[in-house]
Amino acid sequence: MRTRLYIVTLLFFLLAAEAQNTFNFDGQVSGVVNYSPQNEAYGFLNARYIPELNYDWKLDTVHSLYFEASANMYASMFAYKGDSLRTDGAIQPYRIYARFTGKRYEARIGLQKIDFGSAMILRPLQWFNEIDPRDPLQLTNGVYAALGRYYFLNNANIWVWGLIGNVNTRGFDVIRPNSSIPEFGGRFQYPVPKGEVAISYHHRYADASEIPQYATQNSIPENRIGLDGKWDVGVGLWFETSYIKKQQNVGELTNQTLITVGTDYTLGIGSGLMVVFEHMLLGFDENHLGFATHVNTSALSFSYPIGFFDNLSIFSTYSWEFETASFFVNYQHDFKKITTYLMAYYTPKTSLGFVYNENDFVNTFTGPGLRLMLVYNH
Repeated sequence: MRTRLYIVTLLFFLLAAEAQNTFNFDGQVSGVVNYSPQNEAYGFLNARYIPELNYDWKLDTVHSLYFEASANMYASMFAYKGDSLRTDGAIQPYRIYARFTGKRYEARIGLQKIDFGSAMILRPLQWFNEIDPRDPLQLTNGVYAALGRYYFLNNANIWVWGLIGNVNTRGFDVIRPNSSIPEFGGRFQYPVPKGEVAISYHHRYADASEIPQYATQNSIPENRIGLDGKWDVGVGLWFETSYIKKQQNVGELTNQTLITVGTDYTLGIGSGLMVVFEHMLLGFDENHLGFATHVNTSALSFSYPIGFFDNLSIFSTYSWEFETASFFVNYQHDFKKITTYLMAYYTPKTSLGFVYNENDFVNTFTGPGLRLMLVYNH
């Protein structure tokens, strides 16, 4: 037995010596100053560091093992009217996963980001993340999951996944998952003339115990199905839908339907003005696929590069039922080692989170405000 162990150990070191291994350490430092005079917490300071270790082990010309570990380390301070201060901070895992890749497949396990779909702003298929369209860094919490993907020769691909141990709501969720019961699902994406279409499915158990009238319902079977497609026909066109059905009655939250359609085009103005428009219909219904309660939201985005080091983007939404609009403008400048973002915004109190998927990275303040962000990547 000891001889076999020596042989296995020797083979391991021989393979490691011949492999083309790559070890990297990098990270991102960011700082935010926010002023929003109509909020009780009118001032906000935040410093964040996301260090990342990754190791890429090339087993041969086709296969490789990749490991990544990163943390979310932050400290925040809120200034309240009346000259009171509140501080907050934490060190949390951000990504911890291993990935094995072959010629046309990959498998990942651990704390990771899972993201798919055709929409750019109002995203019904944001099942596993809470990316905020206003965040220039596009930060999001990961999920504990196993994910496998296979790519066919015609560019079709299939995904399968399983999740467990996740406690937070994600995207447009209104009820959190039961973290102790496994979730599972998959996705099939297929190329079509000038574009691609896909179908996605996910099954989980929802935990409604935080809602007083449903406090005893902590394991509600739930099925989700999503359809999306995208085409380039001179302009970009896409649609993205999600239907969520719970197998126990939780009032209007029993059925949830989200439908987004969108288009984009780059106008030949100066360096090129990119315009994106999306409209989303979000509906809730107790008895069937319907819209007993519904919200219509339109989003319009402009992005214009000003030379090599500057970019201006404008983002606005309008809620047709509440007759309220939001506005967000971001001016970006790249220095040699630091990127700066100067932002101005207005967020109505009646947005109800139907557009902005709040997360731990972007603190939402209502009313008008100014924000300065500095980012350094090493």
